[in-house]
Amino acid sequence: MTADTDSAPAAVMAPARRAASPWVLMYHSVAEFTDPAEDPYGITVTPRTLEDQLLWLRSRRLRGVSVGELLRARAAGRGAGLVGLTFDDGYTDFLTHALPLLDRYDCTATLFVLPGRLGVDNVWDPLGPRKSLLTAEGIREVAGAGQEIGSHGLLHQDLRAAADDVLQQELRGSRDLLRELTGTLPEGFCYPYGHLDARVVAATRDAGYGYACAIDPGRLAGPYALPRTHVSQADGGARLRVKQLRHQVRELRRGVRT
Repeated sequence: MTADTDSAPAAVMAPARRAASPWVLMYHSVAEFTDPAEDPYGITVTPRTLEDQLLWLRSRRLRGVSVGELLRARAAGRGAGLVGLTFDDGYTDFLTHALPLLDRYDCTATLFVLPGRLGVDNVWDPLGPRKSLLTAEGIREVAGAGQEIGSHGLLHQDLRAAADDVLQQELRGSRDLLRELTGTLPEGFCYPYGHLDARVVAATRDAGYGYACAIDPGRLAGPYALPRTHVSQADGGARLRVKQLRHQVRELRRGVRT
């Protein structure tokens, strides 16, 4: 842009449309279960279902990657054919069930963990069932296997209601703890429950993260509030295709270029 920008015609001054948010899939736990009562929040897929979903991506010439890898590829113009994979909460079953499948199908993922709840369980889910969370050693093993570790805060609490000092601990404190655990500052953050507002988004950016994941952030959507598609046990190929199309339509309605 030249020094004459301020006098340019209105047509020239019109801002370019924003780039579409990438398609990012949201998982939580990967474990065997037979009764829906064992999964009251719909956060669990079986290893077989995860494998089928990864195969579906492959059948459509798509590859699942961590969000950090996806954003870097898009910035370099190499994002075609890549889909983000995220796993919230840091359950132990990521190490035992998800990681072998990701390796088998040449995928990476972002695992959002809670360094304030190492080795305990998902106490924030009152209906259960109790699921164990990774220890510090487990998180290091996941990172050593080439997966991205991101922060999910310290204690899995709604950040919108957090006092300023608590918010900083959840954002900056968790980031520092993960650097101590893995030797690397995490690039990404994930809002607990998907809850966020403008204050929380701004604080996340100011805490030094490169991106943050939400669920359905509405008007706040952007690099610090990336929308994600929840994936469940019921999602076969047809349902995944519908969810992919819904994502594309949502981005078009936001007036962005795809």
